[in-house]
Amino acid sequence: MPELPDLAILADALDAGLAGRPLVNAATPQSLVLRGTPAELAAFNGQVLSGVERHGKFLVFDFARDQMIVNAMLTGRLGFAPIGAKAWPGIAAVFTFGPIEAKRTHPAASWVADAAWLPAADASVEMRYRDATRMGKIYLMPAGVTRAVAGWDERGPDADDPALTLDVWRKRIARHNGELKNMLRNQEFVAGIGNAYSDGILWEARLAPFRTRASLAPAEVDALYEATRKVLSWAITQLRELVPPKLEVEQRKFLNVHWKGGDPCPRCGTRLTEVKAGGFVTSWCRGCQV
Repeated sequence: MPELPDLAILADALDAGLAGRPLVNAATPQSLVLRGTPAELAAFNGQVLSGVERHGKFLVFDFARDQMIVNAMLTGRLGFAPIGAKAWPGIAAVFTFGPIEAKRTHPAASWVADAAWLPAADASVEMRYRDATRMGKIYLMPAGVTRAVAGWDERGPDADDPALTLDVWRKRIARHNGELKNMLRNQEFVAGIGNAYSDGILWEARLAPFRTRASLAPAEVDALYEATRKVLSWAITQLRELVPPKLEVEQRKFLNVHWKGGDPCPRCGTRLTEVKAGGFVTSWCRGCQV
């Protein structure tokens, strides 16, 4: 599942590669992913993309007049492909952009601005969306049209938002109950954290995933905040090196504990525990997470 670090990298890369380009064609071989009408989709043709931003687990594509919002859910992936390149499995939508024809309205992220793997300014390029299960959704938001986007209005602040200070965190966490892993994954608490990074955050904070929020001491509440900030920032730095140029390939092997049940804990050496519940893997160390 794409989470905040994955989508931060993706937003930077797509913005750097596509801003200033006109959309010249859009096709949805798997129409179930589309929330909008064919006429609304066709109306995007000719519009220049001004930028791409991440909000929680959503990617927002701002065009000259209209907007698209992508929620990739569990299995959706986005990436670049040259025109005519071999088809990807599970293709759900293809957006073809022409050569750059307008100046950027904002600078590209510094880490990706001059990357050799970005599409050439004078070449057309495809942005492909693959989603084998078709769980993800692409919402068309034409100017003047109101369309509900599932989960959009219920989001808490982004987990890496500078405005999410320790004091704000303390106040928000006091309103949420239940097990720690489920709380971190609750987008109404903070937005952007999912299954993989909740494992990493809890390992960093030395907290067991099935403890309840009510069991936390004040110092543990603060430790969870610091771990959230540290892990997300660290992961973004790692992914900048690991992801490009295959933006559509999910990277998880670098994580400390997620999907590493049976391996020694990187911190204390205890064999990591791993369980599956409801289709989701939880990995943690019984030796140093309490």
